[in-house]
Amino acid sequence: MSIELRVPQLPESVSDATILSWHKQPGESVKQDETLVDLETDKVVLEVPAPQDGILKEIRFKEGETVEAEDILALMEAGSVSDTTPSSQSETSADETEDSPVLSPAVRRLVNESGIDPNTIKGSGKSGRIVKADVEAAIAAQPAQQASQPEQSTPAQAAPAPAHPDGRIEQRVPMTRLRKRVAERLIEAQQTAAILTTFNEVNLQAVSNLRATYRDTFEKRHDVRLGFMSFFVKATVEALKQFPIVNATMDGDDILYHGYFDIGIAVSSPRGLVVPILRDADQLSFAAIEQRIREYGEKAKQGSLSYDDLTGGTFSITNGGVFGSMLSTPILNPPQSAILGMHSIQQRPVVEKGEIVARPMMYLALSYDHRIIDGRDAVQFLVTIKQLLEDPSRLLLEI
Repeated sequence: MSIELRVPQLPESVSDATILSWHKQPGESVKQDETLVDLETDKVVLEVPAPQDGILKEIRFKEGETVEAEDILALMEAGSVSDTTPSSQSETSADETEDSPVLSPAVRRLVNESGIDPNTIKGSGKSGRIVKADVEAAIAAQPAQQASQPEQSTPAQAAPAPAHPDGRIEQRVPMTRLRKRVAERLIEAQQTAAILTTFNEVNLQAVSNLRATYRDTFEKRHDVRLGFMSFFVKATVEALKQFPIVNATMDGDDILYHGYFDIGIAVSSPRGLVVPILRDADQLSFAAIEQRIREYGEKAKQGSLSYDDLTGGTFSITNGGVFGSMLSTPILNPPQSAILGMHSIQQRPVVEKGEIVARPMMYLALSYDHRIIDGRDAVQFLVTIKQLLEDPSRLLLEI
């Protein structure tokens, strides 16, 4: 019996997808729920599994082609598949044997391009799962002569490097859909919003003292590290309560005030910058915030963030400090009206009670849409965050 493998229903507002990679070729046997093809959308990678055991007979769309919901991707011939069939024994992909570890689409592609056996890689992700950084480290550890081979070092989708008389090399690599979408949204933000940025600095000594005092107890109790981000999320939520205009968005000629606090946390992934959402952040404890952020970070590395994880948000926080940034002007994440930028924590001299002392200081930046947010509200919002972080007890008392 012939079975049609169709593009699944795409998330709302996503009109099409791109064929990222096929994991089987015509004539090969497949098992039920085995991933056959990865589809890349503007935000996430969708894995399309086999509906049942059988043989892949025909592929209708090649890698790089665009498809829409319900398009027929391939045809399968249904039937039971033995584990010892020649087709299954002849498979050569490093990630397709039963004993191989489970790999995300991005990691799987890197493994196949590099030719590294994933069984030789020790995973640093949750439950020992292999993440992209593990594969990159394994590639770097290979002998120099192997690493220098063109077929291993050149990305599969990159155009061949042209020869130049002067010996200089250029390489053309197509932008991913995510990178294209990020570029579109950044241009949209700059062209449609009146973006202004205000700055301040915060003394994180009190937060550092709290973390040092309760870090071990917190980790034992909740099985997660007590980081700085949970303090910033809590402070942001309290400031948004005091200045609801910062949590609002423009809707035509109206201002839409949100009575909830869905905070986007910008994280880096192998595919680019993504902003998963902490929904109802005002109802989350410090531990719950840290756990959600850790989960999102792991899912971002593994390429397993869902569309729901990335949809919505009323305010965003981005932390350039993890990359060493001292100061920056973050760009709005439309349709949101403001974004908080965190930066590196540096020991700097400050005056306290007439004496110069060294304190862990961070520059803060708030970019906002001046069309609906006045400078006074933006400045006072940022000052409120500063006050809450410099006296964290205010977070418990909500004052």
